[in-house]
Amino acid sequence: MQQWKSVDEVLDFAIGQEEQAFQFYTELAGRMDRPWMSKIFKDFAQEEMGHKKKLEDVKSGKRLIAAAQKVLDLKLSDYLVDAEPSAHMDYQQALLLAMKKEKKAFKMYTDLAGSTEDAGLQTVFLSLAQEEAKHKLRFEIEYDDFVMTDN
Repeated sequence: MQQWKSVDEVLDFAIGQEEQAFQFYTELAGRMDRPWMSKIFKDFAQEEMGHKKKLEDVKSGKRLIAAAQKVLDLKLSDYLVDAEPSAHMDYQQALLLAMKKEKKAFKMYTDLAGSTEDAGLQTVFLSLAQEEAKHKLRFEIEYDDFVMTDN
C-alpha cells in the first residue's frame, strides 16, 4: 500500500475507486441481456455512488458511524476462476466478476484503514470495508441460489 501524504490524498484515492466501481457496475448492467440482471448491477452502481458520497462527506468534515457487526463471508469467490468483462458475458460470469471486485474493494478499505493512524478515518474505512463485504455476500448468495442450484 502506498504512503499517503495527507488524509485528503487517501480520501481522494478512495473516492476515485468508488467512481471506478460505479462505472464497472454500470458497464456490467449494460452488457446484460435480461432486464432483471441489468437492474441488479444498476442498483450496485448506485450503492457505490453512496460510498463515494460518504467519503466526500468525511472529506468535508462529517464523521460516519462504525459498522455494527462483521459480515459473513461464504468465500465462494476464493475458489472460482476469474472472469473478464465481455460483450457476451452471461449472468454467472458477471456475478463471479462482481464477487472478485467486491473482495478487492474490501481488501482496499481494510488496507487503507491500516495505513492511517487517524482513528476516525480508520473507522470510516473499516465501515466501508464491511459494506463491501455485504455486497460480496449478496453476490455470493445470488451465485449460490441461481448458479450452483442449476449444477
